[in-house]
Amino acid sequence: MSTIQQNLQDVRLRISAAVEHCARVPEEVTLLAVSKTKPVTAIAEAILAGQRAFGENYVQEGVNKIHYFREHQPQTQLEWHFIGPLQSNKSRLVAENFDWCHTIDRLRIAQRLSEQRPASLPPLNVLLQINISHEQSKSGIMVDELPELAAKVAVLPHMCLRGLMAIPAPETDHQHQLAVFQQMSVLFQQLKTNYPHIDTLSMGMTDDMAAAIEAGSTLVRIGTAIFGARDYSSPAV
Repeated sequence: MSTIQQNLQDVRLRISAAVEHCARVPEEVTLLAVSKTKPVTAIAEAILAGQRAFGENYVQEGVNKIHYFREHQPQTQLEWHFIGPLQSNKSRLVAENFDWCHTIDRLRIAQRLSEQRPASLPPLNVLLQINISHEQSKSGIMVDELPELAAKVAVLPHMCLRGLMAIPAPETDHQHQLAVFQQMSVLFQQLKTNYPHIDTLSMGMTDDMAAAIEAGSTLVRIGTAIFGARDYSSPAV
C-alpha cells in the first residue's frame, strides 16, 4: 500500500470516528482531497485508493489535471471542485471545466460563471463563501450579505446553488473551532428554510475536521493529511 493510500485510509477512519462521536453517519460527510500543487501521479494513487472528488485552488493547474485525466483515464468518473479565490479573467476556465465552485463571494463572478457555463454540461454547482472570522485577508462575504447574494445567485441559469463554504481563522482549541463552525451551521439551516434543495456545508480541513463534522459539515477539504506537505517551488503538472 502506498503512503497516499494509507493516508486516505487513515483520514477515512478519522472521519468515521468523528461522525460516530456525534451520532452521525459516514455517508453524510464527503471527503474532498485537496490536490493543489500535487502532481498527477499523486492524484492517480488516490484514485487507485477509491478517491473520486478532488479540490484545486489554482485555475490553470486544475484545468491541466482535469484534461490529463480525461485523456488518460476517460472511464474514471472524477469530480473536480474549484476551491480557491477566483478572478474574473479566469472564470471561463472554471465554468468550462470544473463541476463545483466553492468560492462565490460576488454576484458578478456568479453571473460570469452562469453565462460562460456550456449548455452541454450540467449546471455548475456553487457554494457561497462566508468570511466567518471577519479576516481582512480572507475572501468571502459578511453574514449580513448572505440573504441578498443567495437570492440573486439562486435564480441564475446554468448553475445550482448547493450551500455554503468557510475557511475560519486557524484555531487549535477544539471548543473554539466548534463555536465558529456552529455559527456556519446556523446560517446553513437558515438558508435551507428558503432553499430546501441546499445540501452542502463545506468546512473543515486537516487540523479542524473533527470540530467541523460535529457542527454539521457535509464536506471536508483535506490536503496535507492525504498528500503530505505542499511544495510550491515547482509546477504540479
